[in-house]
Amino acid sequence: MTRVYLDHNATTALVPAAREAMLKAMDSVGNPSSVHAEGRGAKRIVETARQQITLAMGANGADVIFTSSATESAALALGGRALASAPIEHDAVLAWTSGDLPVTSDGTVAVSDPAQSTLQLANSETGVVQALPNRLALSDMTQGFGKIPVAFDWSGVTAAMVSAHKIGGPKGVGALVIKQGTDVEAQIKGGGQEMGRRSGTENVIGIAGFGAAATAATQALSEGEWEKTAQLRDLLEEGLEALPHPPIFYGKGASRLPNTSCFVARGWKGETQVMLMDLAGFAVSAGSACSSGKVKPSGVLRAMGADALDASCALRVSLGPRTTKDEIERFVDAWSQAYEKHRLKAA
Repeated sequence: MTRVYLDHNATTALVPAAREAMLKAMDSVGNPSSVHAEGRGAKRIVETARQQITLAMGANGADVIFTSSATESAALALGGRALASAPIEHDAVLAWTSGDLPVTSDGTVAVSDPAQSTLQLANSETGVVQALPNRLALSDMTQGFGKIPVAFDWSGVTAAMVSAHKIGGPKGVGALVIKQGTDVEAQIKGGGQEMGRRSGTENVIGIAGFGAAATAATQALSEGEWEKTAQLRDLLEEGLEALPHPPIFYGKGASRLPNTSCFVARGWKGETQVMLMDLAGFAVSAGSACSSGKVKPSGVLRAMGADALDASCALRVSLGPRTTKDEIERFVDAWSQAYEKHRLKAA
């Protein structure tokens, strides 16, 4: 059985350019903080990747600080601060913020005080894209970066976090992008690496892969790969909407990521759907990868007005640039058959 991967919002496969850059970086012996030739060679790898990410994000007026993940980037940006946020934010943000900004039924958020607030660019579960207000203190751009056009300098955002493994880079490396001159209190102190904001020897191999993946993601976006993906996402939803008892789609009325579909089959638990689809050869998710292993209703859907039962019956399908029409048609058939069996059993 050929498996079909439809969980790209959780993580993505390494793109060839990232793999090649990482293999090359493995031959670099030096420590980036060392002043000898070997150290300078390692430093060049890090700085090349920093410039690649700067260009990919349109962040010439910003500093790129490498971290271990977007979660660590959130902690670096939010530690010691009290910012407002909406309950649709990732747990890495909600761990530090209020989570009390109102959310509309289509998943959008209005921010009254941008300078004291954080707002994600796009939601990992529904794909809903937000209109970021000027002077916003922080934005989680992890899901949007590489899938939709984004220019940090033009966004008016003060800081943003991104992650390598969402764009075809390796797991275990992220970045905080922050306007030059903005104060950030280091959470990991010691040797003063990363402009004194994040101590510890840099993950040279992972950073090399991140930079290469960012360049590749920019090229894929400019070549229209995600527009093709959006067409397949629409094909998926059209197939499910044509069923006698179609699921309920969340976020469909708003601007969304081109690859994300979130829907609810009432009375059919999300984790059950994930297991059945896994047995059928499809990798999908019941929500954010950082929380889908926990059997609890989706906080994102609850914030959008879903009741606890519906919020526990959500399925997220997230496509990638290499997803095919055949794979989508196979998934629609497999999910539809499993859904019909569930309905017959529940009747």
